Amino acid sequence: MSKAHQNGPKLSQIRALVAVADFGSFGEAALELGLTQPTVSHAIATLEDELGVILLARGRHGAQLTPAGTAVTQQAREVLHLLEQMQQTANLHKGLQGGEVRIATFRGAAANLLPRMVAQFNKEHPAIAVTITEHYDFGYVEEQIRCGKADIGISFLPTSEEFESWELMSDPFWVLLPPTAEPPDPTLTWEQLMALALIVYPEDNSCFEAVQAHFQRAGFTLKPRYQFRETSTILSMVAQGLGAAIVPSLSAHPIPPGVSIARLPVPLERQVGAIVLAEALHPPGVFAFLQLLQQRSPVTAVD
Repeated sequence: MSKAHQNGPKLSQIRALVAVADFGSFGEAALELGLTQPTVSHAIATLEDELGVILLARGRHGAQLTPAGTAVTQQAREVLHLLEQMQQTANLHKGLQGGEVRIATFRGAAANLLPRMVAQFNKEHPAIAVTITEHYDFGYVEEQIRCGKADIGISFLPTSEEFESWELMSDPFWVLLPPTAEPPDPTLTWEQLMALALIVYPEDNSCFEAVQAHFQRAGFTLKPRYQFRETSTILSMVAQGLGAAIVPSLSAHPIPPGVSIARLPVPLERQVGAIVLAEALHPPGVFAFLQLLQQRSPVTAVD
């Protein structure tokens, strides 16, 4: 036996050793590796020569590991496992050098929650494109996730079991009072609230359903003066002194000049979260954005 080779074992030799150990045969190992049997035999022989020990006992019944071979093969398996992990790490980083993250969201989050998060993500991963589609309400967001048109949805919690979710923030409902209103108390009474010309979203919006149910639990009937789909229209109506709006905080910004904020007699809030299809496989860029979301501590909007 000659001295160990200064450059150490080659990857081809390590793979040949593990294959022969697994199959107990040079011929079957060669088939597994896509090589000829003489090539595998030469790889093992040169490895034994370089290490200075016999790794395999050859016989009519195949090849069996010697005690030294057993120990070296165990280390060889660890080397191959590390190489596999290295490749996975490389693939992850290659994936983060490109790709796309598709986000579906309701309007308030598109305007006042996502921009800061997307800006942070773009700074950390400039090669990954983030696309955002804005939808009227959470039902449209969830449908985008179901049909595969979006990877991540910003919606309301709790949601159905088909989605995995992370809470992002609590979004309280505010009363926006017009500039003509008397300076409000921090919290309105039900009597004060019922005396206002109320502006809310229409019946097909989940915000209307939440506010209506909130009134009913308190023993009152919601009777809006105006109903609009567009938040900008609602804010403009309040700014012109035509009524007071009940809207979530995410929808209230930017608050028009002169408009003041009051709280409902009994607090009402909705939980905003990120959703993905449960057990779905996602590309590296989507995982990176989800990691950013999970690192964000749930917060509550403030005045």
